[in-house]
Amino acid sequence: MTPTRRVAALAGALALVVAPATLPAQALAPATTTTVAAYDPGTYYDGVEGLSGAQLRAALTELISDQRVLSYSQVWDGIKDVDEDPQDTSSVVLLYSGTSSPKSNNGGGVDNWNREHVWAKSHGDFGTTAGPGTDLHHLRPTDVTVNSARGNLDFDEGGTQNQEAPGNHADGDSWEPRDADKGDVARMIFYMAVRYEGADGFADLEVNDRTGNGSAPYMGRLSVLKEWNEQDPPSAFEQRRNDRIHDGWQGNRNPFVDHPEWVESIF
Repeated sequence: MTPTRRVAALAGALALVVAPATLPAQALAPATTTTVAAYDPGTYYDGVEGLSGAQLRAALTELISDQRVLSYSQVWDGIKDVDEDPQDTSSVVLLYSGTSSPKSNNGGGVDNWNREHVWAKSHGDFGTTAGPGTDLHHLRPTDVTVNSARGNLDFDEGGTQNQEAPGNHADGDSWEPRDADKGDVARMIFYMAVRYEGADGFADLEVNDRTGNGSAPYMGRLSVLKEWNEQDPPSAFEQRRNDRIHDGWQGNRNPFVDHPEWVESIF
């Protein structure tokens, strides 16, 4: 594996301004964003804050499991809302590439965007079943070709740079997202491991410190994901996404977006 690369962070558009006309997918201009250690979502975590370790994990599992479950077709509309480009409300911001693409450009064609399962759906074999297969907290719009290149790889550092999405790298058993997405990816993986503990008929999803997990309900590499959580704190775009999922779609939150410091306590 190679050392962590430093590339220019594309934090995602955070000033709510309307762009002129919808254009084909294009890279967002770099932006300076303010990140914070914790985000205050009101009373959502009442009774949870102050806990640590296994007690915190158990309390969060119970809390975030109280959610509305979407169908896979509903995910299209959900993504168009929660991943909306703040600079162009007719478009969404794509994971991995950091580009903006029209909402209407979803589909299965080479130049379309589709629904990327950040926790690969084969890791636990849940597919697109309502529940982990339709949870917006880890489903993101992604260029079809880039989504295919990532496939079901675990996350780690190293490999050959992806030509379609510069800054992303892959080798035989892992995918390294661009720096601006590393923390987002890590916090989505940690959410899935805490939300899906095997008590609701689905596999018990767990994070481990390896790659090449195949169809086992595991995702790695834990040590690297923890580093990414520290290196790339939640942005305003990520926090807005968490708010929109809670307020308009599922009624639950990703606690690691609100409290990234809880990663160290639990994992």
